[in-house]
Amino acid sequence: MSEKLGKFGDMPSDDFRKFGYQIIDQLADYFDEMEKYPVLSQVELDWLKSNLPSSAPETGEDFGDILGDVDKLIMPAVTHWNHPNFHGLFSTSTSSVGVFGEMFAAAFDMKAMLWRTSPASTELEDVVLDWLRQMMDLPEHFEGIIYDTASVSTMHAIACAREKANLRIRDEGMSGRDDVPLMRVYCSEHVHSSIDKGVITLGLGLRSLRKIECNDRFEMIPEKLAEAIDEDIEAGYLPICVIPTVGTTSTSSVDPVDAVADICEKYGIWLHVDTAYAGSTATVPEYRKYFKGWERADSIVVNPHKWLFTPFDLSVLYCKDLSVLKEAFSLVAEYLKTTDEQTVKNGMDYGIQLGRRFRALKLWFVIRYFGREGLIERLREHCRLARLFASWVEESDDWEIMAPVPFALVCFRACPTGVDDLNALNGKIMNKINTSGEAYLSHTKLNGKYTIRLSVGSIRVEERHLRKVWNLLNKRLRS
Repeated sequence: MSEKLGKFGDMPSDDFRKFGYQIIDQLADYFDEMEKYPVLSQVELDWLKSNLPSSAPETGEDFGDILGDVDKLIMPAVTHWNHPNFHGLFSTSTSSVGVFGEMFAAAFDMKAMLWRTSPASTELEDVVLDWLRQMMDLPEHFEGIIYDTASVSTMHAIACAREKANLRIRDEGMSGRDDVPLMRVYCSEHVHSSIDKGVITLGLGLRSLRKIECNDRFEMIPEKLAEAIDEDIEAGYLPICVIPTVGTTSTSSVDPVDAVADICEKYGIWLHVDTAYAGSTATVPEYRKYFKGWERADSIVVNPHKWLFTPFDLSVLYCKDLSVLKEAFSLVAEYLKTTDEQTVKNGMDYGIQLGRRFRALKLWFVIRYFGREGLIERLREHCRLARLFASWVEESDDWEIMAPVPFALVCFRACPTGVDDLNALNGKIMNKINTSGEAYLSHTKLNGKYTIRLSVGSIRVEERHLRKVWNLLNKRLRS
């Protein structure tokens, strides 16, 4: 046990330096040696709980012992999202410089509610989001705000749409009123589940959400959207928001945003573009073809923590008119009033949170360190690797591609002859690979068919890692 405390009752500066250097060494080794770990944690349920005391220590412990328990207790229970063979869900990847940004943000411990409580966070956020806007070639009128996840960003976008409907919901709510029609939110069949949760949280209810049929490329059909809106208007419902996706969760498909924008303009409906996953590729000139029409949106969500090497969590909501967001959420308690509130931007006015972390710092570090060209180069390489893997699938008689590959996600399945239940076979193959710890894959179902998903996104991934997965898949197919 350590009784030694520093001047302010905290860890002494000498110890802070000593352990800080040690932690950096450990993290550097972790990044260098990550491949020695199983991708998916191999511990059983409640292993960590059973190896921890049931109550907190009465007296302080030596930090060296605490740090030792990170290796002994924490590391075995970690699933390594940064591993180059983590290909499940959407691969995400932090960078070393992003970790540095998190360290400074933790040390500053800034609560970015008012400009005066956080000038650095407030102003850097505006600057770095404008950099990103320019990198993605979005028009100047888009202004951004940082949240934690796309779930929260999209919920705020739907709240904007609800506010824009002029139903006085901010002041009068929805309960106990007979003058509020059923509001409709539209999206494709392959939308992210956060849309469902958003309408639940905002009190609209799941019955307000109408999912539109997709074509054989898993893209929303605009004609079906227009038909649905006409039907709902005829029924007395109020369409308030349409959410097309560029890079859907299951397949990374691209909804026809430009055609959807035409429909939204015709009916005066809020257009929110969900490109949490694929939005980063708008920085790459040859991929901008997938984003046609998104400049017509009222709001857009992009997640740098998904595919721009920024540590989780950092989601960006861009709005064509950020004042709508402020109208929906601004509420200034007496203890938060300042003499400059009419001339400054206070982050607390643009969402449900009062305090906000200094998230912009890590994105600033990442963009400055890699530069626009460096980020583009890495995104191009990930897309190249995904296309390479897809070519192996296409050339094999035992496997088939299940969806287009516009970005860095490959949807495929085993289809050998003589197998009655291909769904069971593919589930068995994927689960065997995942439980081995050698790689991690995820799945979806497309037209009732069990489909394996391979996502490329780690900053550390190389061609050899894709070759490893391909060999594992074929080995499991034959075993």
